[in-house]
Order: sequence, then structure tokens, then C-alpha cells
Amino acid sequence: MQVRASAPLPSPVPEPQPSEDGRCPTVALARCPDAAHVPQVLPGLLDACAGEAPLRGLCGKHILLKPNLVTARPLACTSPAVVASACRWLLDQGARVRVADSPGFGTASAVARKTGLTEALAPLGITVEALAAPQRLELDTGVSFPVSRLALESDLILSAARVKAHSQMRLTLSAKNLFGCVSGLRKAVIHTRQGQEPDFFAGCLAALQAALPPSAGLLDGVTAMHVTGPSNGSPYPLGLLAVSSSCVALDEAFCAILGCTVEDVPLAAALVRRGHAHCLANGCRPRYPLLHPAECAVKDFRVPAHLLHTSFRPWRLLKSCLRRFWLSFKS
Repeated sequence: MQVRASAPLPSPVPEPQPSEDGRCPTVALARCPDAAHVPQVLPGLLDACAGEAPLRGLCGKHILLKPNLVTARPLACTSPAVVASACRWLLDQGARVRVADSPGFGTASAVARKTGLTEALAPLGITVEALAAPQRLELDTGVSFPVSRLALESDLILSAARVKAHSQMRLTLSAKNLFGCVSGLRKAVIHTRQGQEPDFFAGCLAALQAALPPSAGLLDGVTAMHVTGPSNGSPYPLGLLAVSSSCVALDEAFCAILGCTVEDVPLAAALVRRGHAHCLANGCRPRYPLLHPAECAVKDFRVPAHLLHTSFRPWRLLKSCLRRFWLSFKS
């Protein structure tokens, strides 16, 4: 049975207090009722965060915009309007932009074509690439992930994810989206090996986030996915867009908006345990120049009450391999 993870919404935070390293991230939140309004809303959110590292001084830098292209179902993927609008803003800053992902099912190019992303990016001269050419990245959790060289060689990764419930992680937001930097079917293998215990898997994801190049977060919450996920949930009209110089701070804000505590979400809790400077638990208070999370809170967003201990069982892994091969052949 699916239920909402209820939790009291934190009271509005006081004036921003710097963390130990003197930084307080900005979290820019705004209403956006539909995809047609994205080009008017999103640039202002990016502008609000542009004075902070790693979104400062982008001219000439190599930027990987990493959308969520999990499978060829529009609700499961980041909206093409959001990806295209973010790319246009980055290009206007003089950045060198590449858009890439490594879907669980199908290829990046096939998913992009079927969801309308290819068409949306065509006027910008950008094509969707695969996060391939893996390089083994040793994590401090004692495991290693094969991570795409494109991701590792980027100056900045802008994680552009759709807000979704997740059967294994309860919520998938901007930090979880970085797992897509692991190449191809290797993600399914990792789910099988490390995904049997959500807390351990979350710890590995938190270690991956720390080991990757600097990242910033963009969340597509215009139409979110709830009840379950990350591919088979139900639409939820959240009507929000958000950007932050910190994936951690951005995800914590959305935990509050959706009625979850940080402890409810394994990855958010793992990031806190790692002592990220931008975590609210460490005394940092993000700046909210536009809307505060308390103004955006919803009461009926449903997330899984019980987390699956493994998202990819061996038979499902084999099925995934065969399906990916077939979709690659068709594309």
C-alpha cells in the first residue's frame, strides 16, 4: 500500500547563516503551471544562482547537462522544455554544453527522440549523447563504480531531474540523478549487488556525488510523479521549478515541500551523515530569494511506505539486458 510519508513542515528558517567554509547555497523556487511557461520562469531561477560556485563564471567551461532519461515514457523523464531552456541559458553564458545520459532501458538517443527532447534541442544545435566510455571510480565506501569519462572530464554537471517517487529510495531528486553518470547496464548490475539494502546503496550514491566534478541541481516539478516510481508512477501537478548551486540543499528543500523528513529519504540521510557543508543538519541555512519551501508545501504527495530491498532481481537484469539490446538495434 502506498502512503504519504507524513512529517511536520519545518518552520521558516532564520536569516542565512554561513557554514564553516563561509558558503550558504541559494535555492531558487518558483511556480510554473505548465511546460509553456518554462522558458519564462527557468532563466530567472538560474540567474538567481549564477553568482555562486559552481554556477559562477561559466564562459568557456565544459558543462554536462545530465537529464533523467530513464525510459521512453515522458513522465519518467525530465521535460524537454526544461532541458532546452537550461541549455539555452548555459549557451548564453558562453558555456560549452553537452547533454547526455545512460538510460536503464533503451539508448539515450532513442529515449530523447521518443520523448521529444531531440526536437526541442535541434534549434540549439545540441544532440543527446550516451554517457559511455566508463572509467572505474573508486569510492570511499569500499566499492567502485564505472563512471562515464564525459562526466568525469566536465567542469560542471548540472543535474536536471524530474521530481519523482522511487520504490527503492522513496524520492529521486537531483542528487540521485547523478547515478546516471554510471554507464549503461552497469547501473543495473550495481542495483543488484549494492541495492539489496537501501541505506548501504544510499551511502554509495552519496560517495559518488562527492567524487564527481562539481554539481548543481535543477528540479523539474511542473508535473511530478508520485505513488511509485521511477517509471510507473502517477502524475502529480506540483507546478514548481527550482535551481540551486547545491544538489544537497535543493533536495532537502523538496523533502520539506513533499512532506518527508531527511531521515525518510535514504540518500538525503546519507548525505547528512557524510557531513556535507550545505546540509541543514550542519547548521547551514540556504538563501531562498524567491519562494520558501513552506510556501510550496503539499499534503497529498504520496511516496512508497515500504522500500524495496532490491530494484533489479537477476531475472529482471537479464530481461533488462535483452530489452536494451533490442531497443538499441531498433534505434
